[in-house]
Amino acid sequence: MYEAEKDKILNDYYNAKEIYAKFDIDTDEVLDKMKKIRISLHCWQGDDVTGFEKSANGLSGGGILATGNWPGRARNGEELRQDIEKALSRIPGKHKVNLHAIYAETNGEFVDRDEINVEHFRKWVDWAKENGLGLDFNPTFFSHPKANDGYTLSSKDENIRKFWIEHGKRCREIANEIGKELKIQCVNNIWIPDGSKDLPANRIEHRKILKESLDEIFSVKYDKTNIIDSVESKLFGIGSESYVVGSHEFYMNYASRNDVMLCLDMGHFHPTESIADKISSILTFDDNLLVHVSRGVRWDSDHVVILNEDLLSLAKEIRRCNAYDKVYIALDFFDASINRIMAWVIGARATLKAILISLLEPVHLLLEEENKGNFGARLALMEEFKTLPFYSVWNKYCMDENVPIGTSWIDAVKEYEKEIIKNRT
Repeated sequence: MYEAEKDKILNDYYNAKEIYAKFDIDTDEVLDKMKKIRISLHCWQGDDVTGFEKSANGLSGGGILATGNWPGRARNGEELRQDIEKALSRIPGKHKVNLHAIYAETNGEFVDRDEINVEHFRKWVDWAKENGLGLDFNPTFFSHPKANDGYTLSSKDENIRKFWIEHGKRCREIANEIGKELKIQCVNNIWIPDGSKDLPANRIEHRKILKESLDEIFSVKYDKTNIIDSVESKLFGIGSESYVVGSHEFYMNYASRNDVMLCLDMGHFHPTESIADKISSILTFDDNLLVHVSRGVRWDSDHVVILNEDLLSLAKEIRRCNAYDKVYIALDFFDASINRIMAWVIGARATLKAILISLLEPVHLLLEEENKGNFGARLALMEEFKTLPFYSVWNKYCMDENVPIGTSWIDAVKEYEKEIIKNRT
């Protein structure tokens, strides 16, 4: 960075600092808070949710679909980690990487999902340790012959169900070992595709089976400093348009009664439904919450995250609940129609911008007017705060974290694509 550019960023920051100080916001303190917030970058954006299993089954059996065919997707662990490193070098802060079980590296041998162990993720653990990263984990209940009928943990077939229960147990063991070794808590999140394309005659039977399966998976208790478990609902999916076994109401009840964390995915509800309002309700009863940050567009829940009203509302609600130490934030989208590294960087930077805006908001002044019953003044302040110069603070944050300012990161990713990605054939 040229000295003149650095001086301008600092000058803009000091001007913004003075403006925020008028509202009793210390921007230096906010930047210190930003350095402590880790979001989780999802590995599956880098290879279109393909994974490394020797017997690739494609994205069958469970409502997962990555559209597009941008050239140069990562084909193995080395390429995927290389791409993630490139993305992280353009994202301010120190974060985590989110793995699915299908990203096990088994030295070319077929290892089915009920046989995996932490050594199949040794390269990921060593890489995370070298780079000061945390790892999160997810069992993979889709893209497998034993998921082709649309049911896994809620299957009426005992053999199918036992297979997936063992997979769930193995994944919890792996997550616990990852957290223990890295000394950074590992979030282990369960999402299943179970459901029906058309109207079922009996909805409750599968849900009772799912409860029993989850009870067995969670029967072993681990130290929460190593692992925290979560369960994720969905309104509908491809092949489960009429009925999803793991609905929001099912998992909300299960999580509250079984000391398991609830996961809310921004794209897993009705397109007109915002999850921001759900946060305070859940945190009133539960200690923690996992949020998957995605962008729903009509029926598709997995568009690249942008700095839109939904994302801002989410971040502001977490801040107004004073809950950044209680809410885990993970990216969850996949777009194969654009440069995959750009998708990571766009989504992560948008999420961090929303978090920064929320931390810069003078919430105490809003509460002061609210407590006085001055609702007009409260609304007026909300509108005025929208134009506060957060971008000058954002640029200082990027400069402090030694990542590109503004749009300068785009050319670097284009160059990486030209030199590295386009050579993958």
